[in-house]
Amino acid sequence: MQLYTYDPAPNPRRLALFLQYKGIEIETQQIDMTKGEQLADEYRAINPACTVPALVLDDGTVLDAVIGICTYLEALHPEKPLLGSSALEKAQIIGWNHHLFTGLFLAIANVLRNGGKSFVNRALPGPLDVPQIPELVDRGRLQISAILPQLDAHLATHSFVAGDTFSFADIDLLVATEFMGWVKESIPDTCPHLLAWQQRASKALQNP
Repeated sequence: MQLYTYDPAPNPRRLALFLQYKGIEIETQQIDMTKGEQLADEYRAINPACTVPALVLDDGTVLDAVIGICTYLEALHPEKPLLGSSALEKAQIIGWNHHLFTGLFLAIANVLRNGGKSFVNRALPGPLDVPQIPELVDRGRLQISAILPQLDAHLATHSFVAGDTFSFADIDLLVATEFMGWVKESIPDTCPHLLAWQQRASKALQNP
């Protein structure tokens, strides 16, 4: 297997923390997005979607979605499960991954890509040049401010995002809270349960 990634970016970070927690090592090549290497012909030949991370399997199959890569690797390395053990746990974790990606990750990305000068005409990842929509910056910040209190209320009665066990849903939320810093947002003091979870989840990640 060969992994193509760019460590500083949020999606690669989700996968990197997954690999770190489970102790999985994969031969890796960095694709420098600041230099536009994800758009170069050489990388397009590997992953036409022009996104990172991308995992190329030994038979040439390319997995280019983080949740797909993690699902595949979880099946190969079931020790220290991050995607659940029972059918219900798996459903709840995947559900939270989806909720966090659509409700928080994309909101942050909209603020960044539609307001940052370095993303002019690159408002969406991938091979297509897409113009910025400035109105999406305000909408993204509104979404961020709305979801954080919801998460705080949920974590008032749950140790971790998907229940009582640390999971990939917690990794997603940890990376999302880091990503918020890219657009000068952070967890407010009015969300004490979310702040307490952040410390708890960070500790669990470092001590699998």
